[in-house]
Amino acid sequence: MSSLENTSEEKKYNKWIVVLAIVIPVVVAILSRMKLQDFGIEVEPLTFLPPIYATINGLTAFVLIFAVIAIKKKNRKLHERLMKTAIILSVAFLVMYVAYHMTSDSTKFGGEGTIKYVYYFILLTHILLSIVIIPFVLITYVRAITNNFERHKKIAKITFPLWLYVAVTGVIVYVMISPYYN
Repeated sequence: MSSLENTSEEKKYNKWIVVLAIVIPVVVAILSRMKLQDFGIEVEPLTFLPPIYATINGLTAFVLIFAVIAIKKKNRKLHERLMKTAIILSVAFLVMYVAYHMTSDSTKFGGEGTIKYVYYFILLTHILLSIVIIPFVLITYVRAITNNFERHKKIAKITFPLWLYVAVTGVIVYVMISPYYN
């Protein structure tokens, strides 16, 4: 396939990328603010989920690192499997995050002084970049599946550190707030 054909093939996915890049964060924001109890659905709070989805964030970070190592060693098949795994882990994180917030009250950070500002800086950048990363992951993935590897490599150099930052800061946010869970 020529570069022009690859780019044309990519364009078929653009609408989906735009839709998902908007819909995912909006749906997550809406659902994570709704409580099932408000709709008469009696369900126990899923308070066991935060350490699980924090672990999933940590696993995602490791998978991303191993995927980069695999591609640097020219092991494209392993890289592909690891990247699909990272996407699946990210989706699992989102599902658990929403489920937790739909059944449980948000936990307030109880730290004071400088640590409070550090926490909120990490949390804010984590949240903002978790939104920003969605189209980057989707575009990077589409460029790979359409065999547009030159363009894939270019955007992957941006996607990787952003996604890694989101995964690692997800763990950090959990560790910092975990003493304040009820």
